[in-house]
Amino acid sequence: MDKLDKIEYGIIGGSGFYEMPGFEESHRMKLRTPFGEPSDEYVIGRLAGRSVAFLPRHGVGHRHLPSEINFRANIYGFKLLGAGALVSVSAVGSLRQKFHPGEILIPDQMVDRTRRRPDTFFGEGIVAHVSMADPYCPHLREGLLNACRKLDLAVHDGGTYLCMEGPQFSTRGESLLYQRWGMDVIGMTNLQESKLAREAEMCYATLAMVTDYDCWHPEHDSVKIEDVLRVLAQNTENAKAVIKTLLGAGEIPNGCSCRRALDDAVITSREFWPEATARRLRPLLARMLEDEK
Repeated sequence: MDKLDKIEYGIIGGSGFYEMPGFEESHRMKLRTPFGEPSDEYVIGRLAGRSVAFLPRHGVGHRHLPSEINFRANIYGFKLLGAGALVSVSAVGSLRQKFHPGEILIPDQMVDRTRRRPDTFFGEGIVAHVSMADPYCPHLREGLLNACRKLDLAVHDGGTYLCMEGPQFSTRGESLLYQRWGMDVIGMTNLQESKLAREAEMCYATLAMVTDYDCWHPEHDSVKIEDVLRVLAQNTENAKAVIKTLLGAGEIPNGCSCRRALDDAVITSREFWPEATARRLRPLLARMLEDEK
């Protein structure tokens, strides 16, 4: 596989998911972006007949706190590689009795409780407001659901992912509050990825792998990292199988609205774009600029 080949899918590995076995003709690529360095090298190759790039969001060996992850560099790197769709694998705590550890949820909504993280590529002279009414791509969600069902895994269709700052787990008061708000699962990484993928006009969906009941459940111990790691090992194997099944099923339609998310979203008139900002955002704006010709 030529290193300049355009990839179809990006895979973002979460806690416990630092490598993706089964690649054909794989190689590693270290990218630099205008937003700094991604979490690690991208592993690029073919998987289930598709051109794929894999990136562990915390770095191999789990070196980056959720708040330290350079989300902009990670997503920008996938854009440089040509990815049209991103599959995120994320460890989550369950806020509902019906979502058991070891099961999978494919969320369709999200709520932000982060505080200190850049979550847009825009600014410094170019303003854009993309729609986030539906933060996860419906087509990619459906593909993940079908893959889980084909493998006969316990999977739940839809739910709200609350993204907290971390790295500490919730207080019991917070966990009970999030339940009253109607949240379903809680994690620390999806919010920025979803927003940035939308700005980069990529489909994005998550395999939310349930590891624990947070700390709200009266019949379960408060979340402990050793328990999380034990369930993570089981979940990771399921996630790998789901991804291979998804990739073998076909492509996400090019007509998906995610692929044209910047239509009418960039507010700043073209003549006012600062040259340095436009150059930094060129991979994101290339389709718009081509459409102007």
